[in-house]
Amino acid sequence: MDDENLPRGARELAAGVAIYIVSPKDSSQDRAEAVNYTDDAVLLRVVLQKALGKTEDEDAFRERFPELFENLEANLAMCKSMMGELMTWLDNKVNSLKNLTYKGKKLPQYLDNDEARGELFDDGLVFRTEYPVDETRINDKVKKASTILDALRRTRSDEQRAKGISA
Repeated sequence: MDDENLPRGARELAAGVAIYIVSPKDSSQDRAEAVNYTDDAVLLRVVLQKALGKTEDEDAFRERFPELFENLEANLAMCKSMMGELMTWLDNKVNSLKNLTYKGKKLPQYLDNDEARGELFDDGLVFRTEYPVDETRINDKVKKASTILDALRRTRSDEQRAKGISA
């Protein structure tokens, strides 16, 4: 989001996914941790794949963060094979990220206003510090993939119902 060498569209997607991740979710608490972690983690990777083109600056960005990009294509292919239509649902969320608002501010403000950008950065740090999910909790809550997939399907249905779309 702060890399001025990247195209504006890529930076907007980065800000959008950051807003999506730090924004409170409406899922019921019993499934919220596993679902929110999963859709946050997968959506972040989808954005990483979609946001960057093939320019020299974008390639340089990938080279700066090899841990994020080395296995990205294979990881997303595995998610698609496991998640099926749920990957399409998450993939479609990418298009709406640029329209998000957070704390009353539209996404462009987080790119164009230093104070707003600092606020989002600080909220991201707090979120990362206080995120209630770690490897032990995930392992305890998720013994099989169907647990996550069923919860994601319920979340997708809840979102569709809220938009007036029949599931």
